Amino acid sequence: MIQPVAVIGAGPFGLSTAAHLKARGIPVRVFGDPMASWRDHMPAGMLLKSTPAASSIDAPQPGHTLADYCDAAGIPRLVADEDIVPVETFLSYGEWFQRELVPDLERVRVVSVDRRPGGGFDVRPASGESFPARAVVIATGLSGLSHLPPVLAAAAADGPAPTGPVSHSSQHHDLTRFAGKELIVVGAGQSALETAALAAEAGARVRVVARRRVGFDAPPWQQPRLRPESPFGRAWSLWALSRYAHSYRHLPAHTRHYLVRRVCGPLGAWWLRDRFEGKVRVAEIDRVMGAEAPDGTPVLTVRTRTGATGRLPADHLIAATGYRVDIAAMGFLSQGIRAGLAASRGTPELGPGHVSSVPGLYFTGLPAAASYGPVMRFVCGTEFASPRLAQHLVAAHA
Repeated sequence: MIQPVAVIGAGPFGLSTAAHLKARGIPVRVFGDPMASWRDHMPAGMLLKSTPAASSIDAPQPGHTLADYCDAAGIPRLVADEDIVPVETFLSYGEWFQRELVPDLERVRVVSVDRRPGGGFDVRPASGESFPARAVVIATGLSGLSHLPPVLAAAAADGPAPTGPVSHSSQHHDLTRFAGKELIVVGAGQSALETAALAAEAGARVRVVARRRVGFDAPPWQQPRLRPESPFGRAWSLWALSRYAHSYRHLPAHTRHYLVRRVCGPLGAWWLRDRFEGKVRVAEIDRVMGAEAPDGTPVLTVRTRTGATGRLPADHLIAATGYRVDIAAMGFLSQGIRAGLAASRGTPELGPGHVSSVPGLYFTGLPAAASYGPVMRFVCGTEFASPRLAQHLVAAHA
């Protein structure tokens, strides 16, 4: 009996990878709660920053784009750059994609992956069984990777929590709980600015604290037409990063990590400007000096651009400080596997086809960004990653 490939994760990258493997006749077992991060860790009412064209999950056959889902669901097609995708629509699209192409998904988490002495892996789902897998694909998305800077963690002795003084933006689905409250949101990216706007619309008094100037993308009709299109916008550099992601891993490590952080970095979507300006206060600072919560409510100490020190009290503080890949946080991988992984700044170093230094162990999605570039941070990255990963796995195990 041919051992299956285990795909761990049921978000866009996991579902896309599984669909491509199944289309090649590879036995696959897929584990996870479909679209869980999008359902549980995104605020209600959120809108996707990416355009409809950049929001389709790649499939091995036609008929499974976001526009195809709109047709199947009988809702208006989302196809133009000016069309804005609600998170609820995208969530339903992902669940439809799963039902169509990965119907045998196992809604259980994997608790352990270890290497077998004779090759391959032992995989243990939470159901209690154990089975051998010829290869394992890690597609766990943002799960467990939320980043809380140490300076803010000082005010969260028991860790970030929605009911504590400090939380992470990924911990909030319903922002109406802050109605009538004084709220600080730390960050300058889309997550920070949209969280702030949604909380303000829910009745909170919101202040965004940012170390850089708060800004917004230009609308599609103001994008320069003489530059090539890319999933991120019109620019030669963006076009190159999306079209030639296979070359990215040959760049020096410091360059790769820098570009992952900076390309499509902190900037709000064009459609958010009118909902934000005049509704949310902004404090553009030099740095956060410290945070404390002596009586259970947070106080942020900041240094202003003029060098003065200020204290900003609030009822709650949300850190919209992004995500950081860390192999050490992937506790389901055995100590032996984690110790054997070649890594750079906590991220796996990947070779051709997204394979790691442990033969048969693949990473896709955000953990692959340091090797294949910022396109791996976005759904449109499935178009690059999934067919190449499947092709490499098939060839390596032929």
